[in-house]
Amino acid sequence: MTEQTGDRRSRRSRRLLKQGLLELLREKPFSEITARSITERMDLNRGTFYLHYPDTTALMQSIEEDMLGEVQQLIDLNQPQLAESRSLRVVFEALLDYVVEHRDVCAALFENTSGSAFLDKLQGLVRRNGVVLLRTQYDVGEDGATPYLLAYIAYGLVGLVKVWFDQGMAMPRDELVRTADDLVASAVRTMLPTEREGST
Repeated sequence: MTEQTGDRRSRRSRRLLKQGLLELLREKPFSEITARSITERMDLNRGTFYLHYPDTTALMQSIEEDMLGEVQQLIDLNQPQLAESRSLRVVFEALLDYVVEHRDVCAALFENTSGSAFLDKLQGLVRRNGVVLLRTQYDVGEDGATPYLLAYIAYGLVGLVKVWFDQGMAMPRDELVRTADDLVASAVRTMLPTEREGST
């Protein structure tokens, strides 16, 4: 019972520390945020911070890993539906819905990149999943051009979402999904015409 209570207390403390960092990220750059400012914001003892994280960078990385893990789960969950269409729209739609639902966290991570490699990690996640998704939807093999195609798609898709945030999500969600889907299809046709033509 005592161990369960301690686990709940630890989870609550980590949740509050993450919440505190995200709140402060909406007010100031990451470089100006300290462990003290986070614990004062959340009315926690400063020792509680160091019980869970060695520094603010580790706390930021924990938030990033949480989000990247959830994005990966979404991709895994929607992969079976990809076999039913020649489009990646189902994945785009699920990811954009996730982004909208977690807009505060995403905005903080997108806007405060100093001391953080979140965008690089997100692009890496897209590239890692890209090989399987492209093979499923476009019969793309792993030839010499594939890494360049995946890099182009990863930077393009993450860039689209970041600009969407920067512009206050002014573009309708469905239009952004269409744009992303067209970007991938066009890139495949342009960079790997042999594979694309052979699959039709």
